[in-house]
Amino acid sequence: MEQSPKSSHPPGVFLPELCNVQAVLLMVIATGLCALLFTLIYAGPGHFDWDYFALTSLFMLWVVLTSALILCRLRILGAGWSMSRQALVAYLIAPSITLIYAILANALFRKGALEEPGSGFWFVVQAVAISAILTGIILRYFYLQHLWHLQQKSELESRVQALQARIRPHFLFNSMNSIAGLIPINPNEAEEAVLDLAELFRAALKESSSLAPLKEELALCERYLRIEQLRLGERLTVKWDMRNLSDAARVPPLSIQPLVENAVYHGVQPSAEGGLITITAYEQGSWLYVLISNPVHNGDPSQGHKGNRIAMQNIRSRLQAFFGDQAVLKTSQMDGRFTATMRAPLHKRS
Repeated sequence: MEQSPKSSHPPGVFLPELCNVQAVLLMVIATGLCALLFTLIYAGPGHFDWDYFALTSLFMLWVVLTSALILCRLRILGAGWSMSRQALVAYLIAPSITLIYAILANALFRKGALEEPGSGFWFVVQAVAISAILTGIILRYFYLQHLWHLQQKSELESRVQALQARIRPHFLFNSMNSIAGLIPINPNEAEEAVLDLAELFRAALKESSSLAPLKEELALCERYLRIEQLRLGERLTVKWDMRNLSDAARVPPLSIQPLVENAVYHGVQPSAEGGLITITAYEQGSWLYVLISNPVHNGDPSQGHKGNRIAMQNIRSRLQAFFGDQAVLKTSQMDGRFTATMRAPLHKRS
């Protein structure tokens, strides 16, 4: 896949862009509404304290705009950080700014409008506490919004990539030629191949925003390999090692089949002798492990092919969208074999 949907988030950054005109306007409006709410709570029914509203609005605007400015810098500097580190630093910024401005406000207006039961030490404590609570809620919203956008993007990328992988002329023509050659010899096997091909297209076009049972994903891989077996014949050997998989073993849709396709495309097809692909899946503790292994012939650099890297990046994005930082997809090469390893938490439905 050569193109992908554009996103306003740099890779791995969940904070939105807060320094554009639209974002600043929304922050000013939201801050004014919050100041209005606090004023109504403070003044009580039948009375509106304009002085309190003005000072509260000024105080909150300074905190919000200063925090937004710092978060904009963090968004750039923290692009390479882990999600948890970004969240921790971002969470500390607003309460820290609030503490500084609250101390300054208390010192400047001690004898003015802030000389009320909420002034002094308790004013600082209350301001920081409110800031910490609101910051936590807002960051949680930003994180969920980021995961939603990431999931939408990765699902679209996965569908496009799957369509390109299935509808590539050579794949489609080779499959149809193999099926046509089977019709006079073994019509039953030809019919099975047509059903397998139809199931692959159906999976590529299917809309899905939830995890799929690993057994279904492996069944899809089996259909794909049966079609490739018609073309590659004895050159393609597959070893399955499934170890007591439970219903809790679930993965993002179309996350295993691209790994198997890469193994065929990079590990078996380039060699005249073919090779062995091993597919292993097992549960260990609260984790699911899936390993796809294929041969590397003479240190073939095609393992770093751009299509392979895009597929890996796409699957990592899907794992991130569903599991956050808990899921891992890594690759390794040892003793002439290339292995892709996926680890994901078991999905126990309540």
